[in-house]
Amino acid sequence: MPAAGVNEAGMKSLQIVSLPYSLNTPAAFQAIADLPAPVWLDSGRPLARGGRYDIISADPINTLELTADSEAPFAALDDLWCELSQADSDAQLPFCGGVIGYAGYELGMEGNFLPPDLRETPLPAGFFGLYTWALIVDHQLQASHLVFHPASSPVQVADLVARFTAVRWQTEPRAGRFRLLEPFTHELSGAAYQRRVARVLEYIQAGDIYQANFTQRFRAGYEGDLFQAYLALRSRVAGPFSAYLEIPDRGSILSLSPERFISADGAHVQTQPIKGTARRQTDPEKDAQVAAALQRSEKDRAENLMIVDLLRNDLGKCCQRGTVRVPNLFELATFANVHHLVSTITGELPESCTFADLLQASFPGGSITGAPKRRAMEIIRELESSPRGVYCGSIGYLSSCGRADTNIAIRTFSADARRLTCAAGGGIVADSVPAAEHRECLDKVGLLLSTLESLQ
Repeated sequence: MPAAGVNEAGMKSLQIVSLPYSLNTPAAFQAIADLPAPVWLDSGRPLARGGRYDIISADPINTLELTADSEAPFAALDDLWCELSQADSDAQLPFCGGVIGYAGYELGMEGNFLPPDLRETPLPAGFFGLYTWALIVDHQLQASHLVFHPASSPVQVADLVARFTAVRWQTEPRAGRFRLLEPFTHELSGAAYQRRVARVLEYIQAGDIYQANFTQRFRAGYEGDLFQAYLALRSRVAGPFSAYLEIPDRGSILSLSPERFISADGAHVQTQPIKGTARRQTDPEKDAQVAAALQRSEKDRAENLMIVDLLRNDLGKCCQRGTVRVPNLFELATFANVHHLVSTITGELPESCTFADLLQASFPGGSITGAPKRRAMEIIRELESSPRGVYCGSIGYLSSCGRADTNIAIRTFSADARRLTCAAGGGIVADSVPAAEHRECLDKVGLLLSTLESLQ
């Protein structure tokens, strides 16, 4: 087992232990699932395209739980990250010890000069752990490594090496039982959903906003193993920015997100909003026609462009002047149940701005608020019947080596001890049709709900 050393800059070196490369990441997660606060940032491989790394960890040395009225939540996140000293890093490692967790949608109120939303949510408004180790599975290089920050104790290192060495990579993960106690209930009827979309359209016509993202919740009681529910969802709708997290004594998060929020590699930052959706077709020829129509759709392109401009503005709050660029606009991305339009915005951070500062300036993501952001968030608060919680927030990591990656927590379930909650919706623009928006909402969530409703 490699021992930690000290490099020429005086930083302590990481301990890195090679393991067999395997796509059987569920079995790897189960090897540490009994430890406190286990997390799996899931690339979705081999079921989804676009993700490179799986990051699995557990047993943080410190945690941060946030409430909807926490002052300066992202400054508190930065303080937690700073508790772990920088260590020597490897160019191929995304995570070298650091913070993993989530920020719920309601943590964006303070940064947008809005009063806190104190309505109850199934899980805390935010939760982060400070993790000193991780299993990194690199699907591009087809390599797996256990990475230990110098803060890891020798006892922890020995235990984790033994756990992962004992994994039988060719066997299926252990199966548990999971079932819903009833079908999912819809927060709004079709007619009620359409009435509220019509109200959003009135605000657009009055000049208050250009776009707002309107959503609703779906809920069901459950019993059994939530990790089995996650694996069932993953088999149907895996996304490149998926995640499974357990929050001690509170519940779990099951996220199948296809959307990146913000990533960072040193000073270079990138965001990739999704706007524009079309339902997949079973016939390949019709499916290709639907995808082509989405790329040509003036409505969907306009919707996407509004959010690109909003995020250019958000990144510009922190990035160096003149560095914000849009290298890709309206790219087609295809997933199990839908096609999407995805754009990419990049920028360069100055030394005076941290990744947590950028999160504060940009949160929540513009693709799930609307534009202008503050007024859209006020209208969302007025018209949505319940707070969003984890949904439309962000899940991800901030490494001690200066890299970070976060998702937009869509296609995401929150679970407390008794109930599962998920949500769906869409961006409303001037030429939106309420009935079509309701269909799009159900298209986005239908496969998720039916997958869990079919489990026994």
